[in-house]
Amino acid sequence: MTQTSAGFVALIGEPNAGKSTLLNRMVGAKVSIVTHKVQTTRARIRGVAMEGQAQIVFIDTPGLFKPRRRLDRAMVAAAWGGAADADVVVLMIEAHRGISEGVKAILGRLDEIADGRKVALAINKIDKVKTEALLGLTREMNEAFAFAETFMISAERGHGTDQLRTWLATEMPAGPWLYPEDQIADLPMRMIAAEMTREKLTLRLHQELPYELTVETESWEERDDGSARIDQFIYVGRDGHKGIVLGKKGETIKAVSKASREELEAFLGRRVHLFLQVKVRPNWLEESERYSQMGLDFKDGNV
Repeated sequence: MTQTSAGFVALIGEPNAGKSTLLNRMVGAKVSIVTHKVQTTRARIRGVAMEGQAQIVFIDTPGLFKPRRRLDRAMVAAAWGGAADADVVVLMIEAHRGISEGVKAILGRLDEIADGRKVALAINKIDKVKTEALLGLTREMNEAFAFAETFMISAERGHGTDQLRTWLATEMPAGPWLYPEDQIADLPMRMIAAEMTREKLTLRLHQELPYELTVETESWEERDDGSARIDQFIYVGRDGHKGIVLGKKGETIKAVSKASREELEAFLGRRVHLFLQVKVRPNWLEESERYSQMGLDFKDGNV
Protein backbone atom coordinates (compact mmCIF):
# COMPACT_ATOMS: atom_id res chain seq x y z
CA MET A 1 0.00 0.00 0.00
CA THR A 2 1.33 3.42 -0.99
CA GLN A 3 2.28 5.61 1.96
CA THR A 4 0.24 8.79 2.22
CA SER A 5 1.27 12.02 3.91
CA ALA A 6 -0.51 15.17 5.01
CA GLY A 7 0.36 18.38 6.80
CA PHE A 8 -0.18 22.11 7.17
CA VAL A 9 1.68 24.90 5.39
CA ALA A 10 1.37 28.49 6.63
CA LEU A 11 1.84 31.28 4.10
CA ILE A 12 3.03 34.41 5.89
CA GLY A 13 4.18 37.81 4.74
CA GLU A 14 3.26 41.46 4.49
CA PRO A 15 -0.16 42.51 3.19
CA ASN A 16 -0.43 42.21 -0.59
CA ALA A 17 2.61 39.93 -0.90
CA GLY A 18 0.57 37.52 -3.02
CA LYS A 19 -0.32 34.88 -0.45
CA SER A 20 -3.94 34.53 -1.52
CA THR A 21 -2.95 34.39 -5.20
CA LEU A 22 -0.44 31.63 -4.43
CA LEU A 23 -3.00 29.69 -2.40
CA ASN A 24 -5.50 29.82 -5.25
CA ARG A 25 -2.78 28.77 -7.70
CA MET A 26 -1.75 25.81 -5.54
CA VAL A 27 -5.29 24.61 -4.93
CA GLY A 28 -6.42 25.21 -8.50
CA ALA A 29 -9.59 27.06 -7.49
CA LYS A 30 -10.51 30.35 -5.94
CA VAL A 31 -10.85 29.88 -2.20
CA SER A 32 -9.25 33.06 -0.90
CA ILE A 33 -10.19 36.67 -1.53
CA VAL A 34 -7.73 38.34 -3.92
CA THR A 35 -7.77 42.10 -4.43
CA HIS A 36 -5.25 44.89 -4.84
CA LYS A 37 -6.25 46.24 -1.43
CA VAL A 38 -4.09 45.29 1.51
CA GLN A 39 -5.30 43.30 4.51
CA THR A 40 -8.21 41.65 2.70
CA THR A 41 -7.73 38.17 4.11
CA ARG A 42 -9.34 38.13 7.54
CA ALA A 43 -9.79 34.46 8.37
CA ARG A 44 -7.20 31.71 8.26
CA ILE A 45 -8.52 30.13 5.07
CA ARG A 46 -7.37 26.59 4.48
CA GLY A 47 -7.01 25.40 0.92
CA VAL A 48 -6.24 21.75 0.18
CA ALA A 49 -3.86 20.71 -2.60
CA MET A 50 -2.93 17.18 -3.70
CA GLU A 51 0.56 16.33 -4.96
CA GLY A 52 0.96 12.62 -5.60
CA GLN A 53 0.17 10.85 -2.34
CA ALA A 54 0.74 14.01 -0.31
CA GLN A 55 -2.04 16.29 0.87
CA ILE A 56 -0.93 19.87 1.51
CA VAL A 57 -3.28 21.99 3.61
CA PHE A 58 -2.51 25.67 3.14
CA ILE A 59 -3.26 28.24 5.82
CA ASP A 60 -3.57 31.63 4.14
CA THR A 61 -2.94 34.01 7.00
CA PRO A 62 -3.81 37.71 7.15
CA GLY A 63 -0.91 39.94 6.15
CA LEU A 64 1.43 40.90 8.95
CA PHE A 65 1.37 44.63 9.62
CA LYS A 66 1.38 47.09 12.51
CA PRO A 67 -2.06 46.74 14.15
CA ARG A 68 -4.06 49.77 15.21
CA ARG A 69 -7.58 48.55 16.01
CA ARG A 70 -9.15 45.48 17.57
CA LEU A 71 -9.76 43.88 14.16
CA ASP A 72 -6.15 44.57 13.13
CA ARG A 73 -4.81 43.00 16.33
CA ALA A 74 -7.00 39.91 15.92
CA MET A 75 -5.82 39.51 12.31
CA VAL A 76 -2.13 39.74 13.24
CA ALA A 77 -2.63 37.27 16.12
CA ALA A 78 -4.31 34.89 13.65
CA ALA A 79 -1.37 35.19 11.27
CA TRP A 80 1.25 34.30 13.88
CA GLY A 81 -1.03 31.60 15.29
CA GLY A 82 -1.34 30.04 11.85
CA ALA A 83 2.43 29.91 11.50
CA ALA A 84 2.80 28.31 14.93
CA ASP A 85 0.27 25.60 14.00
CA ALA A 86 1.96 24.62 10.72
CA ASP A 87 4.38 21.84 9.78
CA VAL A 88 6.13 24.11 7.27
CA VAL A 89 6.14 27.91 6.98
CA VAL A 90 6.56 29.80 3.71
CA LEU A 91 7.55 33.46 3.97
CA MET A 92 6.48 35.39 0.89
CA ILE A 93 8.09 38.69 -0.05
CA GLU A 94 7.76 40.86 -3.12
CA ALA A 95 10.86 40.99 -5.30
CA HIS A 96 10.50 44.66 -6.20
CA ARG A 97 9.95 45.81 -2.60
CA GLY A 98 13.02 44.09 -1.23
CA ILE A 99 13.67 43.93 2.51
CA SER A 100 11.16 46.46 3.79
CA GLU A 101 10.69 47.45 7.42
CA GLY A 102 7.78 45.01 7.56
CA VAL A 103 9.92 42.15 6.26
CA LYS A 104 12.63 43.03 8.80
CA ALA A 105 10.04 42.83 11.59
CA ILE A 106 8.91 39.39 10.39
CA LEU A 107 12.51 38.17 10.14
CA GLY A 108 12.96 39.26 13.76
CA ARG A 109 10.26 36.85 14.88
CA LEU A 110 10.97 33.91 12.59
CA ASP A 111 13.26 32.15 15.05
CA GLU A 112 10.55 31.94 17.69
CA ILE A 113 7.98 30.43 15.33
CA ALA A 114 10.44 28.19 13.46
CA ASP A 115 11.07 26.08 16.57
CA GLY A 116 12.32 23.06 14.64
CA ARG A 117 9.99 23.40 11.64
CA LYS A 118 11.32 24.28 8.21
CA VAL A 119 10.82 27.78 6.85
CA ALA A 120 11.06 28.36 3.10
CA LEU A 121 11.41 31.68 1.30
CA ALA A 122 9.25 32.44 -1.72
CA ILE A 123 10.26 35.59 -3.60
CA ASN A 124 7.17 36.61 -5.55
CA LYS A 125 6.65 38.88 -8.59
CA ILE A 126 10.10 38.04 -9.96
CA ASP A 127 9.11 39.47 -13.36
CA LYS A 128 9.29 42.96 -11.85
CA VAL A 129 13.06 42.99 -11.18
CA LYS A 130 16.30 42.21 -12.99
CA THR A 131 18.25 39.04 -12.30
CA GLU A 132 21.10 40.83 -10.49
CA ALA A 133 18.71 42.45 -8.02
CA LEU A 134 16.92 39.14 -7.49
CA LEU A 135 20.17 37.31 -6.69
CA GLY A 136 21.21 40.09 -4.32
CA LEU A 137 17.88 39.94 -2.49
CA THR A 138 18.13 36.15 -2.22
CA ARG A 139 21.61 36.43 -0.69
CA GLU A 140 20.57 39.13 1.79
CA MET A 141 17.49 37.21 2.94
CA ASN A 142 19.41 33.98 3.46
CA GLU A 143 22.08 35.83 5.41
CA ALA A 144 19.33 37.20 7.68
CA PHE A 145 17.71 33.77 8.27
CA ALA A 146 18.63 30.16 7.50
CA PHE A 147 15.83 29.27 5.08
CA ALA A 148 15.46 25.60 4.22
CA GLU A 149 14.86 26.46 0.54
CA THR A 150 14.41 29.55 -1.59
CA PHE A 151 11.93 29.68 -4.47
CA MET A 152 11.63 32.40 -7.07
CA ILE A 153 8.05 32.55 -8.23
CA SER A 154 5.28 34.46 -9.90
CA ALA A 155 2.10 33.42 -8.11
CA GLU A 156 0.00 35.24 -10.69
CA ARG A 157 1.62 33.60 -13.74
CA GLY A 158 2.48 30.28 -12.14
CA HIS A 159 6.26 30.47 -12.61
CA GLY A 160 8.10 28.36 -10.03
CA THR A 161 4.94 27.34 -8.17
CA ASP A 162 5.10 23.69 -9.30
CA GLN A 163 8.60 23.36 -7.83
CA LEU A 164 7.40 24.87 -4.54
CA ARG A 165 4.42 22.49 -4.35
CA THR A 166 6.63 19.48 -5.15
CA TRP A 167 9.06 20.42 -2.36
CA LEU A 168 6.26 21.01 0.13
CA ALA A 169 4.82 17.57 -0.68
CA THR A 170 8.12 15.94 0.31
CA GLU A 171 8.02 17.79 3.65
CA MET A 172 4.56 16.60 4.72
CA PRO A 173 4.53 14.13 7.65
CA ALA A 174 3.53 10.55 6.89
CA GLY A 175 -0.06 9.79 7.81
CA PRO A 176 -3.63 9.64 6.51
CA TRP A 177 -5.13 12.50 4.54
CA LEU A 178 -6.88 15.11 6.65
CA TYR A 179 -9.64 15.84 4.11
CA PRO A 180 -11.45 13.94 1.35
CA GLU A 181 -9.43 13.96 -1.88
CA ASP A 182 -11.96 16.14 -3.73
CA GLN A 183 -12.32 18.79 -1.01
CA ILE A 184 -10.50 22.04 -1.75
CA ALA A 185 -11.22 24.04 1.40
CA ASP A 186 -12.39 23.48 4.95
CA LEU A 187 -14.45 26.67 4.98
CA PRO A 188 -18.20 26.22 4.76
CA MET A 189 -19.60 27.28 1.40
CA ARG A 190 -21.61 29.94 3.22
CA MET A 191 -18.37 31.67 4.23
CA ILE A 192 -16.75 31.25 0.81
CA ALA A 193 -19.85 32.84 -0.74
CA ALA A 194 -19.66 35.75 1.72
CA GLU A 195 -15.96 36.23 0.94
CA MET A 196 -16.73 36.39 -2.78
CA THR A 197 -19.27 39.17 -2.23
CA ARG A 198 -16.90 41.03 0.10
CA GLU A 199 -14.20 40.85 -2.56
CA LYS A 200 -16.52 42.39 -5.16
CA LEU A 201 -17.42 45.18 -2.72
CA THR A 202 -13.75 45.81 -1.98
CA LEU A 203 -12.88 46.02 -5.67
CA ARG A 204 -15.84 48.25 -6.46
CA LEU A 205 -15.52 50.68 -3.56
CA HIS A 206 -11.71 50.95 -3.44
CA GLN A 207 -10.76 53.41 -0.67
CA GLU A 208 -14.30 54.51 0.22
CA LEU A 209 -14.98 51.74 2.76
CA PRO A 210 -11.61 50.21 3.64
CA TYR A 211 -12.57 47.93 6.53
CA GLU A 212 -15.93 49.19 7.70
CA LEU A 213 -18.00 46.41 6.21
CA THR A 214 -18.44 42.69 6.50
CA VAL A 215 -20.63 40.19 4.65
CA GLU A 216 -22.49 37.24 6.14
CA THR A 217 -24.53 34.57 4.42
CA GLU A 218 -27.84 34.64 6.26
CA SER A 219 -29.52 31.70 4.50
CA TRP A 220 -28.81 29.10 1.81
CA GLU A 221 -31.74 27.28 0.25
CA GLU A 222 -31.29 24.34 -2.13
CA ARG A 223 -34.09 24.38 -4.71
CA ASP A 224 -35.73 21.44 -6.49
CA ASP A 225 -34.45 22.59 -9.89
CA GLY A 226 -30.83 22.27 -8.68
CA SER A 227 -30.29 25.99 -8.16
CA ALA A 228 -29.57 27.71 -4.86
CA ARG A 229 -31.07 30.80 -3.26
CA ILE A 230 -28.51 32.68 -1.18
CA ASP A 231 -29.40 35.62 1.05
CA GLN A 232 -26.57 37.76 2.37
CA PHE A 233 -26.36 40.74 4.73
CA ILE A 234 -23.77 43.46 4.20
CA TYR A 235 -23.09 45.12 7.56
CA VAL A 236 -21.76 48.68 7.58
CA GLY A 237 -20.83 50.91 10.49
CA ARG A 238 -22.71 54.11 9.64
CA ASP A 239 -25.78 55.33 7.75
CA GLY A 240 -23.56 57.22 5.32
CA HIS A 241 -21.82 53.96 4.41
CA LYS A 242 -25.12 52.37 3.45
CA GLY A 243 -25.59 54.92 0.69
CA ILE A 244 -22.08 54.29 -0.62
CA VAL A 245 -22.69 50.53 -0.82
CA LEU A 246 -26.06 50.99 -2.52
CA GLY A 247 -24.75 53.59 -4.97
CA LYS A 248 -26.72 56.02 -7.11
CA LYS A 249 -30.11 54.45 -7.91
CA GLY A 250 -28.76 51.16 -6.48
CA GLU A 251 -26.16 50.82 -9.25
CA THR A 252 -23.31 49.73 -6.98
CA ILE A 253 -25.19 46.99 -5.15
CA LYS A 254 -26.62 45.71 -8.45
CA ALA A 255 -23.15 45.49 -10.01
CA VAL A 256 -21.72 43.78 -6.93
CA SER A 257 -24.61 41.31 -6.81
CA LYS A 258 -24.22 40.44 -10.51
CA ALA A 259 -20.44 39.94 -10.27
CA SER A 260 -20.70 37.85 -7.10
CA ARG A 261 -23.57 35.74 -8.48
CA GLU A 262 -21.67 35.01 -11.71
CA GLU A 263 -18.56 33.93 -9.79
CA LEU A 264 -20.63 31.76 -7.45
CA GLU A 265 -22.35 30.09 -10.41
CA ALA A 266 -18.97 29.36 -12.02
CA PHE A 267 -17.62 28.03 -8.72
CA LEU A 268 -20.66 25.83 -7.98
CA GLY A 269 -21.42 24.88 -11.56
CA ARG A 270 -25.13 25.72 -11.27
CA ARG A 271 -27.61 28.58 -11.12
CA VAL A 272 -27.58 30.88 -8.13
CA HIS A 273 -30.20 33.40 -7.01
CA LEU A 274 -28.33 35.92 -4.87
CA PHE A 275 -30.10 38.52 -2.73
CA LEU A 276 -28.13 41.22 -0.90
CA GLN A 277 -29.33 43.53 1.87
CA VAL A 278 -27.35 46.36 3.44
CA LYS A 279 -27.76 46.82 7.19
CA VAL A 280 -26.31 49.45 9.50
CA ARG A 281 -24.65 47.93 12.55
CA PRO A 282 -22.66 50.70 14.27
CA ASN A 283 -20.54 48.55 16.56
CA TRP A 284 -19.98 45.41 14.52
CA LEU A 285 -16.20 45.80 14.91
CA GLU A 286 -16.70 45.30 18.66
CA GLU A 287 -19.04 42.28 18.45
CA SER A 288 -17.46 38.93 19.31
CA GLU A 289 -19.97 37.10 17.09
CA ARG A 290 -18.68 38.92 13.97
CA TYR A 291 -15.13 37.79 14.77
CA SER A 292 -16.26 34.18 15.11
CA GLN A 293 -17.90 34.45 11.69
CA MET A 294 -14.54 35.56 10.26
CA GLY A 295 -12.61 32.77 11.98
CA LEU A 296 -10.84 35.23 14.30
CA ASP A 297 -10.55 35.28 18.08
CA PHE A 298 -12.26 38.31 19.63
CA LYS A 299 -9.94 38.15 22.66
CA ASP A 300 -6.86 38.50 20.41
CA GLY A 301 -8.03 42.02 19.60
CA ASN A 302 -7.65 43.20 23.20
CA VAL A 303 -4.98 45.78 23.83
